[in-house]
Amino acid sequence: MMDWTDRHCRFFHRQLSRHTLLYTEMVTAPAILHGPRARLLDFDPAEHPVALQLGGADPAELAEAVRIAADWGYDEINLNCGCPSDRVQSGCFGAVLMERPALVADCVAAMIAAAPVEVTVKCRIGVDDQIPEEVLPRFLETVSAAGVRRFTIHARKAWLQGLNPHQNRTIPPLDYPLVIAMKRAFPQLDLSINGGVGSLAEAEALLAEGPNGGLDGVMIGRAAYHEPFAILAEADSRIFGTGAPADPYAVLDAMRPYIDRHLAAGGKLHQITRHMLGLFHGRPGARGWRRVLSERVSTPGAGLEVLDAALEPLRTAA
Repeated sequence: MMDWTDRHCRFFHRQLSRHTLLYTEMVTAPAILHGPRARLLDFDPAEHPVALQLGGADPAELAEAVRIAADWGYDEINLNCGCPSDRVQSGCFGAVLMERPALVADCVAAMIAAAPVEVTVKCRIGVDDQIPEEVLPRFLETVSAAGVRRFTIHARKAWLQGLNPHQNRTIPPLDYPLVIAMKRAFPQLDLSINGGVGSLAEAEALLAEGPNGGLDGVMIGRAAYHEPFAILAEADSRIFGTGAPADPYAVLDAMRPYIDRHLAAGGKLHQITRHMLGLFHGRPGARGWRRVLSERVSTPGAGLEVLDAALEPLRTAA
């Protein structure tokens, strides 16, 4: 979700669900050590609970990045061992780390020693010609021995040779049964599943006890981004058992002060509204909402009046 789940996206998603754990886009440890830390790590307090997702393969660098990030007050630090992009491979981190579980163990041990909060891992079931049934349990055993108790497993292989990142999200077949089998094999671990989940009903089935479920959590990425209301609006009531479903118009009203502050600080409207295109997905007038936002947000001086104009197609279709 690099370049997608920035702080504006997360603030918007938090208006839809108060309890869902939100993750940052992946930030590399060297970037935190040598780059613009405030721009990389700042977030609104309303985003809690929120996890910082780190990329890296050097234990000392990762530990120092964790020490720096501690001042920002994240609720979790996650090491990404699942991203298949070329630039991640070239840095020897992301999914390629599935080939080096001992190094991952060293990394997380260093991170845990430096972290004031829980350190978790996101991984794949394997890469390239690895046999997932052999690789995944060995990976979980090795990394958990270093102190990690919570893993999110993307239930697809990553083909580092021959597939681009988009293809790696769709072409390798999903293997939910393997991830569920890992929960049976490692009952002491907190295991969440990722990959291909497109609805709350699917998430509920994977969380429910039974032959096709019993997992501890479900991570939903692109479906939650493109159809945020459909995925997140009822998450609190259906998954966490608290609160009423969110209302899209109330969510929009909650975003107005945030947008106003961003504009007053010199920000651009599209930096926030690009994440809100799917708010009314599936409702009459939703296409008009998206069209107006897409066409008018970049005009000089664009402000909250663009939101009002984008609502007109929805009101007309109601």
